[in-house]
Amino acid sequence: MNALYDWLLASSVQGAPLQRVCLGLNWTLAEVADGLGFAFSPRQVPRTLGWAGSLGGQPSERLRQWLLSWDEAEAAVGLAVLNACVNGAAGCAGQAEPLRDDAPGHLRVFAHFRPRLEGRKVVVIGHYPGLERLWQDLPYTCLERHLQDGDLPDSAAEYLLPQADWVFVSASSIANKTLPRLLQLSAQARVVLMGPSLPWLPGWRQFGVDYLAGVRVLDGEAARRVVMEGGGTRLFAGPVEYALLGLPS
Repeated sequence: MNALYDWLLASSVQGAPLQRVCLGLNWTLAEVADGLGFAFSPRQVPRTLGWAGSLGGQPSERLRQWLLSWDEAEAAVGLAVLNACVNGAAGCAGQAEPLRDDAPGHLRVFAHFRPRLEGRKVVVIGHYPGLERLWQDLPYTCLERHLQDGDLPDSAAEYLLPQADWVFVSASSIANKTLPRLLQLSAQARVVLMGPSLPWLPGWRQFGVDYLAGVRVLDGEAARRVVMEGGGTRLFAGPVEYALLGLPS
């Protein structure tokens, strides 16, 4: 675990101060001078946050360290700040191919890979709304910490991932610290690390990731409004686009 997080934190030397952060209902958004960064917001946040109102202007390198926190709100802020620092135009996001399938934005990754999955054992980490309809003809297993109909608990990963051929992992697992173990268990599978929480870094290959499927900001002001107004999948309807990058072996 330490190797992955040490690498993530060392991947950014951006020292610009944080301009602002929004801990929205669905997404946490951080802004530095050169970009925006997202993280999935924790489902429950205390009504009183001792640091509320004090983060703007703080050095980004200090707040990136919050990624190591076991406090869910702090970890979300830390990941969002990291992403704001590393996901700019100079990063590998610029090499990714936009996904423009007819499927809704958050499902375009799954639509893209669907032709490769016939007859394969497929596991999806994280519940994606509408996937059960998109893949209604494809057997797959969804693992989720907060169970919905048809999901298995995330503890089933210990049994299912070593047997999987393809694994789709939500990048929100970075903040909740489950990602290192998920990648260990998926060592024999093709792994797609995906979602707005994704740090666009080519070095993910060393940890067993084959594909990066993250978002690129198209309209920063629209993205801010969606986050501040509690939006979820609305983020993908214009403010950002999904893009895909295969990592060389």
